[in-house]
Amino acid sequence: MLEKILGALLPAVITILLGYFAARHHDFEQKEVPTLNRMVMSYALPLSLFVGVVSAGREDLLRDLPLGIILAIAIIGMYAAIFLLARFGLRYSASLSALGALTASAPSTAFVGSAVLGYLYGAKADIPVALGSIIIVVALVPVTLIILSLGATEAPTHRRGDTAQTAPPSADVWGKILSALKQPVVWLPLLGFVIVLMDVKLPAVAFNSLSLLGNASAGVALFTSGIILAGFQVVVNRPVLFLVFVKNILQPSLVLAAMLSLGYRNPILGEAVLTTALPPIVLVVMLSVQYKVAARETASALLISTLGSLLTMSVFMSLLL
Repeated sequence: MLEKILGALLPAVITILLGYFAARHHDFEQKEVPTLNRMVMSYALPLSLFVGVVSAGREDLLRDLPLGIILAIAIIGMYAAIFLLARFGLRYSASLSALGALTASAPSTAFVGSAVLGYLYGAKADIPVALGSIIIVVALVPVTLIILSLGATEAPTHRRGDTAQTAPPSADVWGKILSALKQPVVWLPLLGFVIVLMDVKLPAVAFNSLSLLGNASAGVALFTSGIILAGFQVVVNRPVLFLVFVKNILQPSLVLAAMLSLGYRNPILGEAVLTTALPPIVLVVMLSVQYKVAARETASALLISTLGSLLTMSVFMSLLL
């Protein structure tokens, strides 16, 4: 069991630490983060998500529709719950609430999922990875980008009541929404989803050509997260620990309890629970840097959650495998 856990999660942890020590050794500086971030967000990640979505055939997706519904309820439901709690319960800004919701709800299927679930389930892992990625890029990423774009003028790390807020003109609102939807990380995976629904088969040469850069997205994003962490002191406070608790423990526990009560068993039970037990998607750090929203807290939550997943995922794996 220990070998499975280390084999699945240790590469992500080591890559983050390599980025951290590279920055501490002055091989990389914080001013280089935007360049790496732009490469990931504009090219590598969109290509990786596109290939991941298109590689799942329509028949496979339809056959595993129950798994997709379960993951959609777990991911979108948790996003909505955390956003509403942060926005209206704790009165944080819309941008901070959206970023926190994404951190607490979106598993890193595109980055860590392929390595973790692929190590555990082999080729069968392509379906939960693809389904999780589709849900995140179709529903959560566009909504989060729109909220971050609209809230670009808000104070990023303060509660709404602490600073004056200026509502943007309505014309600018639609412009920011359109700008968010134009980003490659949104429209390219959506194009892949349409291709899957139309049952269009892309030639193998297309997959190979697009995968070369796409395969770099996970490593570069994790490495960049380590560089970001090196520029800040790791924060261990209540909001960070709460997001880690929700992502690592609460979300998969709710999925496990709900599915057991409905009579689900393996393999769909294990696939759903372990998918939601993955640490947060690395995209949250990329977005926090791009929109200057709580980068230190977001990077800290990612690191603590990834390290903590060595323990939490081992518990879920022992219960399910």
